[in-house]
Amino acid sequence: MINFEEELKKFHPSLEIEEAEDTIYNSNISDITDIMSEMVNELSNKE
Repeated sequence: MINFEEELKKFHPSLEIEEAEDTIYNSNISDITDIMSEMVNELSNKE
């Protein structure tokens, strides 16, 4: 049988995952909220 407690003690997170998290959290990527806000502002300015 697998001893989950022992397996958890051996676990170490991948450095690549931590680097990816840093890149994602620190980048300024537009999401749907940003796009919708921009569209609403454009429509408001036209009126």
